[in-house]
Amino acid sequence: MAACLVTGGAGFIGSHLVDALLAQGHRVRVLDNFSTGSRANLEHVRSRIELIEGDLTDLPTVERATQGMELVFHQGALASVPRSVADPLATHWACANGTLHVLMAARKYGIRRVIYAASSSAYGDSERLPKRETDPTAPQSPYAAAKLAGEHYCSVFSRIYGLETVRLRYFNVFGPRQSPHSQYAAVIPLFLDAMLAGRSPTIYGDGQQSRDFTYVDDVVQANLLAAEAPHVSGKVYNIACGRRTSLLELVAHINTILGTRLRPVHTDPRPGDVRHSQADISRARAELGYVPRTEMVTGLRRCIEAWRGRGHSEACRPLVKCA
Repeated sequence: MAACLVTGGAGFIGSHLVDALLAQGHRVRVLDNFSTGSRANLEHVRSRIELIEGDLTDLPTVERATQGMELVFHQGALASVPRSVADPLATHWACANGTLHVLMAARKYGIRRVIYAASSSAYGDSERLPKRETDPTAPQSPYAAAKLAGEHYCSVFSRIYGLETVRLRYFNVFGPRQSPHSQYAAVIPLFLDAMLAGRSPTIYGDGQQSRDFTYVDDVVQANLLAAEAPHVSGKVYNIACGRRTSLLELVAHINTILGTRLRPVHTDPRPGDVRHSQADISRARAELGYVPRTEMVTGLRRCIEAWRGRGHSEACRPLVKCA
């Protein structure tokens, strides 16, 4: 079994990945500064992992976390378009500089492979659907630009230094442990937070915008496959469900599950948001063996079950990605 570093391992996606790695018998080390992750996400495995509290922007800390590892799953980031619009420098430091630090440390200590959590936001707002890995990139926000910069660094380190890297472009990941308690929270936890409490969800725009929502277990599956698949170094893969859902359809799905008839409240669109997003996942299917297994409605039901199982006040907190 391998020694694995998970950056951002206390976050929503990272903590699910930690669980899966432990289940496979791997040794797991987590690096997290807890700026967006939660200690609660790791409480159930705290005795089974090594935890280093520190920041990706501090190279000596990243080197200490990387030393002695074989695989690095780089999940750490400030993952929010609106946050990046409000504070582009913080996003750049975490996503671009932080990724460069991870790659420098990985090269220094002979890491076998780095699996990078990239973002579908790299494609921007082009009208072509579904998005293919060969499509031009056109980031529309500081977050998208910083995550794409991380991709380019991965590609360069593979080409110039021979460091194995695999880039996984997440599409709007959702699932248990995703917190609504931030002004930068993702749409599904925000909708669930409101609708489970009997409130109307807020939609920025007309609600016709669509996303390729991807359940977190499928993203974890993709990471595990990318760590072991042969002949994939230097490549990029879309990780998604492969179909899109509008925000109005999302509200309708949640109403059906809850047996409610809540109508959304509409407000102005947000700067930096793309109109439509959908992935072509044929490359990931063919080269990684990736097959999404969780339909969106099934994933929503699991989120609601987890929410209700912890009680309303607990489920609102992060329990610890299609991005």
